[in-house]
Amino acid sequence: MRYWLSLVLVITSGSIPLFSLAQNSLPSLGDRISGTVSLDQEYAMGQGLLRSLRRSAPTISDALLNEYLESVTYRLASRSQLQDHRLSFVIIDSEELNAFASPGGVIGVNSGLFINAQSEAEFASVMAHEIAHVSQRHFARGVDEAQAGRLPQLATMMAAIVVMVTSDTEHGAAALTAAQGRAVDNQLRFSRSNEAEADRIGQDTMFDAGFDPNAMSALFERLVAINRYGRRPPEFLLSHPVTESRVADARGRASRYPEKSFGDNLEYLIMRARVIGHYAEDKERLVGDFQQALDESDTELQLDSNRYGLAVAYWEDEQFAKAAENLAVLLEKEPNRISYAVTRAEILTSQNEPNLSINFLRRHLDINPDNHPLTMAFADALIEARDYQQAATVLEGHALLRPNDFSLWFRIAEIQGQAGDISKVHQARSEYFMLIGDYRSARDQLQFALRVEAENGITAATEARLRQKIRNIETSQQQARN
Repeated sequence: MRYWLSLVLVITSGSIPLFSLAQNSLPSLGDRISGTVSLDQEYAMGQGLLRSLRRSAPTISDALLNEYLESVTYRLASRSQLQDHRLSFVIIDSEELNAFASPGGVIGVNSGLFINAQSEAEFASVMAHEIAHVSQRHFARGVDEAQAGRLPQLATMMAAIVVMVTSDTEHGAAALTAAQGRAVDNQLRFSRSNEAEADRIGQDTMFDAGFDPNAMSALFERLVAINRYGRRPPEFLLSHPVTESRVADARGRASRYPEKSFGDNLEYLIMRARVIGHYAEDKERLVGDFQQALDESDTELQLDSNRYGLAVAYWEDEQFAKAAENLAVLLEKEPNRISYAVTRAEILTSQNEPNLSINFLRRHLDINPDNHPLTMAFADALIEARDYQQAATVLEGHALLRPNDFSLWFRIAEIQGQAGDISKVHQARSEYFMLIGDYRSARDQLQFALRVEAENGITAATEARLRQKIRNIETSQQQARN
């Protein structure tokens, strides 16, 4: 059902006319790679969906979380059947358990997935499942299925989803899932077929990438229990129904893989602790919970992960000295682990010691130049030290490596304002608006930048560059309309 919803959102945004789908005679997609919808068309549609998500849903810009998601997903993708490895990622700021994939390789998760998946392998099982949806091109096959006689049902579903998307809901992404229960029986049967295929291929991908395939059935079993005893099922279950037979199938497949030893990953548990700390309302209780977990730890992995969780809990509770004390134990064991270094810098910056944070991070950036989490923490420390010009310079250089990071451009616009460079404020805002699909605002911002530059004596090179960017925006806007 996620693929049907992605199709609907793209169609309603104007990327591909529904009428044109109904008029064309489409070839069979039995080979899963035929030409009804090309990979480039799927990619363009996926980017349209991504821009819509950026506009409508609250996202998390935590650099450590985003880099972790990218790392795990690319590890899985390298062992998958994906033909097109142009992937885009988004983390929705919601405690609800959810994940989705769209045509063109847009992979999204709610931050609640980190809370519900208790191990990295469980987290990877969801990512592998979503990658399988993309690699098997379920969207393109869905178009073919619609041509076989389901366009009326698809149109009905579109109307329901448009109402949900435009309603006043807390999370734009959550609104999409609410419409899924209205799908007709035939569409549900087609969706279940896709889900079963994504499970099977995703589990193969997991094993090939070095993750325990048993984790898929373990997560499924926990979801079944949540659904059985909860008053409202998680959003994930609305689009990925989990039945006893599906659990049994996943367990049976896992038993047929060759014997292999798997271990858990400390880095995932670190990310999970950050998310738990982010959402905990009672910070004092959070400290007590992680202290108890640390006291009851039996293995080195448990000791380290729970001590990190305790450091995060103290940090969230603004007990900075105790947070630094616990983190120091971990840094002594692994002084070059980036997640520890970033957290240490965050704590120093939070307790109004930005210069110590800057000096600390410089050493780590010498070892890991251009690292995303380290660079973002470094910029935050510079901002706290009120060195806005240097922070802007750092982030503008970083944007050359991450030109499609919309939250980074938003940050640059803020910092340039603090640095007093109004022209660059408008230019950064233009990049941000382009990435959320607001072409008119993007063009307006560059026009503002041209006026500011003209008042300050614009050079021919600067004027030519800005006018070319305006033409590029107009071209992108026309392509979107078409």
